Amino acid sequence: MMRFRRRCGGDPVLSLRVPRLLAIVALLLLVVSDSVGQAPARRAGEIPTVASITVEAKAIEAFDARDPAKSRFGALTFRGGLVLTSPDRRFGGLSGLRMFADGQGFLALTDRGDWLRGRIAYRNDRPVAIEDAEMAPILGADGRPLARRGWYDTEALAMEGNIAYVGIERVHEIVRFDIGRDGLRARGRPVRAPPGIKTLPSNQGLECLALPGSGQPLAGTLIAISERGLDAAGNIRGFLIGGKGGTFAVRRTDDFDISDCTVTPDGGLLLLERRFSWASGVAMRIRRVPLSSVVPGAVLDGPQLIFADMGYQIDNMEGISVHRTADGALVLTLISDDNFSVLQRTVLLQFTFIAE
Repeated sequence: MMRFRRRCGGDPVLSLRVPRLLAIVALLLLVVSDSVGQAPARRAGEIPTVASITVEAKAIEAFDARDPAKSRFGALTFRGGLVLTSPDRRFGGLSGLRMFADGQGFLALTDRGDWLRGRIAYRNDRPVAIEDAEMAPILGADGRPLARRGWYDTEALAMEGNIAYVGIERVHEIVRFDIGRDGLRARGRPVRAPPGIKTLPSNQGLECLALPGSGQPLAGTLIAISERGLDAAGNIRGFLIGGKGGTFAVRRTDDFDISDCTVTPDGGLLLLERRFSWASGVAMRIRRVPLSSVVPGAVLDGPQLIFADMGYQIDNMEGISVHRTADGALVLTLISDDNFSVLQRTVLLQFTFIAE
């Protein structure tokens, strides 16, 4: 059931039960509002700038507040988490995330067409704060914010070096940015995408972009997967952009949809998935498939690394990224989309992947 949460000092998060029907109705309204979407309100004469913002962080000490001592969840070990807030009205709706190689710097985007860049500060390997945060509107080739032309439902983010690719769900476009040269003032240029992407459902388009690196299978080929654009067999449609191209599918099970994906250094594709039901609210899971299996005509499936429902410290999880620590640990970072609602939270979670 849905829970509104309060905090008490440094203790684990406490849960306050609310009637199931009220909670489900509230959550459904959030899902509907996410479907409708709204472009950010900007004054007509406003000049797009990069602005520093304050992001406040409260620690999530235990992923399962019912068992604070537990740290292992499936194939993952919980490292720590944060609930993030900001007085800046643009903060929220985080739908894509990419960690930099140092495990501190990150680039994220909101589904209202803004960049968020900053650093995660750590204490004893646990995230404790967000520092040096700044936001800016995502710009088009003409230097104007993409949101002004209705391209504001920015949901997916991939990076290769200093080049960023952004997937825009409602208009089914992919835009390329040179972040290394121009920073958050980079101007995006549309990428030629397969015609099948244009046939995806309006609000169930591209949610996942991933770009394998040099030496990996599909190096230089952009992997794009829809949220719930289904093929004739009821599986989720995916596309290969660049290289030899082609289409594939992800086996859809247990009513889960794709909310993001990322590529691991050891040649895996991680699929972050989300489910909503009237009976149990929101749940998330992560599956792993080898990159070598992502070929035209394939139907991808793989083992579940973790499952979590609303008994755990999750929200509407929409972003996933990976990095390696100096000692070789593979760390997964997840972020949630609060839909700019007071009833949801922006949650950042980190786990270590335990290879069996």
